[in-house]
Amino acid sequence: MTTSRSAQTPAFPELRFTDWLELIEERSAVLRKAAEAAPSEARIPGCPDWTVRDLLTHVGQVQRFWAAVVAAGPALRPPSDDLVVDRTPGSDLAAWSAGATTVLLDALRTAGPEVGCWTWWAESGNAATSGSVARHQVQEAAVHARDAQEAAGAAEPLPPALAADALDEFLHVGFGSMDGWPHAPARVALVTDEGPAWTLILDTTGASAVRGGPGEGPEPGAVLSGPASDLLLALYRRAPLDDGALRLTGDPALVRQLVVWPPLG
Repeated sequence: MTTSRSAQTPAFPELRFTDWLELIEERSAVLRKAAEAAPSEARIPGCPDWTVRDLLTHVGQVQRFWAAVVAAGPALRPPSDDLVVDRTPGSDLAAWSAGATTVLLDALRTAGPEVGCWTWWAESGNAATSGSVARHQVQEAAVHARDAQEAAGAAEPLPPALAADALDEFLHVGFGSMDGWPHAPARVALVTDEGPAWTLILDTTGASAVRGGPGEGPEPGAVLSGPASDLLLALYRRAPLDDGALRLTGDPALVRQLVVWPPLG
């Protein structure tokens, strides 16, 4: 008797709210440690207009902003600037950055995972809750921690479970919030070496992600395979598609179109 591919595929790492909080704290600490090891004026390869100081400032401001979002509760608009506490870093950037992480985690713990709040992805149909903010902030801290490590000359892969969860979020929320695909309708499969896989369906309505890779639907126009960390970093334009870590079959132009499609901050 044959076993279906879906039955053989390891289960997705279902991270929970407490996991996301721990990862925000841990990846933010990794970010600060890497920033301390790099010259403050070193450039960030993934964001070449930024220095290390700019990167720490950006992440701290983002964390303080989302803390205010969560604290505000259900809303149709983001909070006004006066509700975002201590947006400007002082002379001790590391302490200000650590304070930003604490403010974010305090807001999330106070709210718990189910409180509604404003998000930029609400119209995509994905959850707009404090829990979804926590999940997205893991991705924010993790990718930028990797940026700081690269600036310090000590880049490391992202933890596999984190990377797989971030891929799932990015494909459903990031790509799912995009307007219509500007090219011919297509499918792209992303398959991690760790097991989880997705198919991204691209058409005039935008992008929709389904869990499952090749063999579980119409044949994709391209398949991109590799470690979850490398797949996520490639989609974030932090790693080239041809650096040897990833394997591409099918139409390479389709994958290049996909990678440059979403705007990244």
